[in-house]
Amino acid sequence: MTDYRSVADAVAAEIASGQIKPGHRLPPQRAFAYERGIAVSTASRVYAELARRGLTLGEVGRGTYVRSDLSAPVRMQPEPAPGAVDLQRTHSNLPEQDVVLTEGLAALSRAGATGAALNQYGPAGTPRARAVAARFLARGDFAPDPDGVLFTGNGRQGLAAVLAALARPGDRIGCEPLTYPVVKGIAARLGIALVPLALDAEGIRPDAILQAHRAAPLSGLYLQPTLQNPLGLTMGPHRRSEIAAVLAQTGLVAIEDAVYSFLSDAVPLAARAPGRTIVIDSLSKRVMPGLTVGLIASPPDWTDRLSASVRQGGWAATGFPLAAGTHWMGDGSAVRLAVVKRADAVARQNLARDCLGDLSIGGDPCAYHLWLDLPETWRAEAYAAAALRQGIAITPASAFAIVPGHAPNAVRLALAAPPRDDLRRALTALRRLVDARDDQMIDEMG
Repeated sequence: MTDYRSVADAVAAEIASGQIKPGHRLPPQRAFAYERGIAVSTASRVYAELARRGLTLGEVGRGTYVRSDLSAPVRMQPEPAPGAVDLQRTHSNLPEQDVVLTEGLAALSRAGATGAALNQYGPAGTPRARAVAARFLARGDFAPDPDGVLFTGNGRQGLAAVLAALARPGDRIGCEPLTYPVVKGIAARLGIALVPLALDAEGIRPDAILQAHRAAPLSGLYLQPTLQNPLGLTMGPHRRSEIAAVLAQTGLVAIEDAVYSFLSDAVPLAARAPGRTIVIDSLSKRVMPGLTVGLIASPPDWTDRLSASVRQGGWAATGFPLAAGTHWMGDGSAVRLAVVKRADAVARQNLARDCLGDLSIGGDPCAYHLWLDLPETWRAEAYAAAALRQGIAITPASAFAIVPGHAPNAVRLALAAPPRDDLRRALTALRRLVDARDDQMIDEMG
């Protein structure tokens, strides 16, 4: 029996020598198996090994391609290039935020308030902060217990703390096959395996959870039920009830990432599974990214373990952001900003759909991001690179894929950051870029 690694070595040598060119589409696995005189199952392992080595990219419905830039790893660009129009980050910057910041700082500077803001607190913050945050997070039938509220420096730290408490190295956490890129990095550092679960138009399918859990036990789930990043999907009430039933049946705990929930009226999954759902939120997108605090709403059985995880990781919120966040949540500023940002997100979505015209767009029209499927004339990585040459930073689907080499031919466009005039110009340029057919046309447009 032919060892798949020797075949992968041969293909890698052909790529290195230039015999197989960058951008070349490899044949379907069955045809590849016939050409190389190997079994189809061996061909499948060869293709997986080439993707693992970073030599190829798989695109759903289009096949497997040799990467066009083999010197750069497939990763999400952490920061937009200097001077580029930022369509990567979903943080908004509206004039109303300056007013909230100024008023909040003035309130904290009053006699007695500054001293409290400079104190150091543990994961539980203060009794007042817990009570304010619990009221702030409550929605519909979801009413978190103030004693279960914990505070971190930001939402990413909250996510790291919950993952560390929920799973040990080598454990498996189920999630959407395309998900928030940061969770991939956190899981990798913690030694946790992320398991992609099949989804449909409402998100993860309940049967996919059961199937994965039967194959090898999961330690929990990481879900974005509302305005999922990057696809913009939102679970309906019935789907949330189905997921809650699966949690009860399996005993699994779900991490509900609610960071985009302020843009929607959807009631959290935690309302249907309060004892089996840990909610993570933050004020970075609701209020402002530069002065934020992360929020964890925990079931009673998990509070002590999560508190220990936050403390051990050094992820507890510091005094000043906690005081500012408590003020904004308590005086209604964060709620008022959410109203403004909801209207802004809808306006930007309408602008985007107008500029992009007849292109295939996915996602919720109230989200700050959308999903753009590309035509056969483009590959996502090449399109993102061409956009960056025109001064527009976007994110290809591969940055969100749990399994390397299994990303659709699409890009995510974040609409929140640029001024609207800049956003319009960038979206118009991206629409023109889709119609470009070759490098000469791209150079002419640049």
